[in-house]
Amino acid sequence: QVRLVESGGALVQAGESLRLSCAASGNIRSINTMGWYRQAPGKQRELVASITTDASTNYADSVKGRFTISRDNAKNAVYLQMNSLNPEDTAVYFCTAQGVRTYETWSFANYWGQGTQVTVSS
Repeated sequence: QVRLVESGGALVQAGESLRLSCAASGNIRSINTMGWYRQAPGKQRELVASITTDASTNYADSVKGRFTISRDNAKNAVYLQMNSLNPEDTAVYFCTAQGVRTYETWSFANYWGQGTQVTVSS
C-alpha cells in the first residue's frame, strides 16, 4: 500500500515563505511524476507544480517565479518552496504521485495525499 504524507502547511502573512514536504511510503519501485495541486474553497482543484524523475518541471502561471518544486528520488519525496505568498495562495495543498510502480506489480497507479492547509493573511 502506497501512502503520501504532506507536511509544512501553516498560517502566514502575505510576503512570507513556506516549504511543503511530501513523502511517499510503501514498497515503491519508481514514481514517474510527483507534484502539488491545490484547492481553494469553492474552487476546483488545480495543478500548482509537477516534476518528473529527470527533474523536468511544470508550473501554473500564477506561481511561476515564486514557487519552486524539487524532489529526492532516493527518498520518494517532493518539496514545494513557496515565496512571496499572497492571500490568493490560500488553499489545501495536495501532494500527488503519478505513474507509481511497486515491487508487487508492474502496473502504474496514481496516489494522493490527504492535504495540508496553507492560509495567507493580508
